[in-house]
Amino acid sequence: MRPVDLARRHGLSTQAVRNYEAAGIIPPARRSRTGYRDYTAAHAAGLAAYLALVPAFGYASSRRIMHAATGGRIDEALEHVDDGHSLLARDRNTLRTVEAALSHLGTSTPDATAGIRAPHSIGELARHLALDPATLRAWEHAGVLTPQRDRHGHRRYQAQDVRDAELAHLLRRGGRPLGTIATVLGELRDAGSIDALGRTLEGWRRDLTARGLAQLHAAGQLSTYLDSLDAPAEAGSAPEHGTH
Repeated sequence: MRPVDLARRHGLSTQAVRNYEAAGIIPPARRSRTGYRDYTAAHAAGLAAYLALVPAFGYASSRRIMHAATGGRIDEALEHVDDGHSLLARDRNTLRTVEAALSHLGTSTPDATAGIRAPHSIGELARHLALDPATLRAWEHAGVLTPQRDRHGHRRYQAQDVRDAELAHLLRRGGRPLGTIATVLGELRDAGSIDALGRTLEGWRRDLTARGLAQLHAAGQLSTYLDSLDAPAEAGSAPEHGTH
């Protein structure tokens, strides 16, 4: 195949094909007797594999997988694939954790400002929640709470901190461990509200499903590429009249 043929097959520019070759993502092209690049079915399979890997594992991991596969380091390539699968599994577990905690909280949220004005000292918040200040310090150490400090170094809890403490207190009464609560509240802080977090989780689940399906597709393309590298080399190389 000419570079332009390979590029058109995958919706790329000829320069992109040459860049992938130079980067070691696909093997070096053979050269015709007149010095033109001569791409084969193995190069086509390599490009297809890389383009399938990107939505499944991201650019950096996909490059590592292809560098290892193209370089004949099959175990290394598979280890990178395993890392991607493990990351997806961890993300799914985190999603389940947050969803379970969110269902425990329900749609109603505690009134973060009931009976107490912001900002609050650790003693005021502890009395508000009927907890020991040491408990709040332990929650902060676990990443559950993230209060700011004033110029004297004293903790100052704003309205959002009170909301987080209320939710943490509720989840602790439900038997949730601090690590889980820290994860949930971290996601909640990023989302901004319980309702926004629920919408975020819906999108997150769709993204995980899409990534899982992409990994299935990429596995097939990568397997085809590895098989093509093991196939006997094509005999000869015809002169090419086209792009170098």
